[in-house]
Amino acid sequence: MISFKMPSLGADMEDGTLVEWRKQPGDLLKRGDIIADVDTQKGLIEIEFFGDGVLEKQLVEEGHKVPVGTVLALIRPTGDAGELEMPEAAPKAKQEAVPTEPPTQEKKITSPPVAEEKGKRIKISPLARKIAEMQQVDISQVIGTGPEGAIVKADIEKCLVEMKMAPEKEVVDKPAEVHQQEPLQQSAIPESEAIRRAVAAAMSRSNQDIPHYYLEKRMDMSKAMAWLKEANKERTVQQRLLPVALFIKAVAKALDDVPDLNAVWENGLQRKNEINIGFVVSLRTGGIMVPAILNADTLSIDAIMACLNDIIPRARAFKLRSSELSQSTFTITSIGEGGGDKVFGVIYPPQVGIVGFGEIREEAVVHEGMIGIKPIVDVTLAADHRATDGLVGGKFMAALNKYLQNPASL
Repeated sequence: MISFKMPSLGADMEDGTLVEWRKQPGDLLKRGDIIADVDTQKGLIEIEFFGDGVLEKQLVEEGHKVPVGTVLALIRPTGDAGELEMPEAAPKAKQEAVPTEPPTQEKKITSPPVAEEKGKRIKISPLARKIAEMQQVDISQVIGTGPEGAIVKADIEKCLVEMKMAPEKEVVDKPAEVHQQEPLQQSAIPESEAIRRAVAAAMSRSNQDIPHYYLEKRMDMSKAMAWLKEANKERTVQQRLLPVALFIKAVAKALDDVPDLNAVWENGLQRKNEINIGFVVSLRTGGIMVPAILNADTLSIDAIMACLNDIIPRARAFKLRSSELSQSTFTITSIGEGGGDKVFGVIYPPQVGIVGFGEIREEAVVHEGMIGIKPIVDVTLAADHRATDGLVGGKFMAALNKYLQNPASL
């Protein structure tokens, strides 16, 4: 029997709330199936199953918050799934081991019963309710299409589309009314503020616990930009390649050359076989997320661009999968056209490095005694001195520059 646990989706995650079960006892499961939706400080995350089996028993009810590592369900493996290795949750200092008893003896974590509202109670799934709260949707105005007229996720999403298409109401000036100011009420912490706090906590721990060292190199982007211009000639605006896709592939190839940086520090250096590049996504409401492109070294630049076009909107809509948040082996941050010449990243534990790309800009450059105008990008590396030293970091930066000078090799 496989214990399906609340996963760790980063160093800043300590617990999560099971919002909705996507699968029920008796359902067949295949690799990549979404079993449940979990609410974390990163928003709503889809939790995947990495094998084949049958959902035997749910141990946590919807709406209940549990620590990372808590067993959420028991799954009976089918075929070769008996040898399946589930992604391990990050160990917590005070987390007790969960006993593996027969399913009949497992205790199900339940939530207190919800009190009936006065009048007619609105039937709505937990996931739909969570999205409605995040997007400030009045559920009394939503028509449910689920069982017995219950409001489901699709109903909220349809309502959001209609809200965006609706014309703005004309504002009519009214005489100012004098009224007594009501006492201020404490408002709930917005989702974006919760994410900021979680990121701040993780970055504070990183600065305290990880001995950073930094390297910086100015790289000529002439050949890379010329290659992108040629590659985009026959493409539509939606299909065009952006420099960030080139950066991700070049970083992945450089990590293949210098594998000590494609690692995590957990009771010592642990090199990773897969090269999964996390990239920083700024959220419209504030804060960041760091989803990953898995096996980036094996993907074409077109495939990486397609991944970016898929993942970034889902990250900003809080619709990521657990594998996209928990499997990064290295991170990049790119400031794009944000007005900064360079950016110095903070390592996201337990990773051992992060590379930052500043804004690509034209500068006067001296080459072989001649002055010319070239597109330049400042690249920085922040690395964990426990895992590598400046010599290894320098080799990585040289490899990265080599690939950017020869984009056709990517």
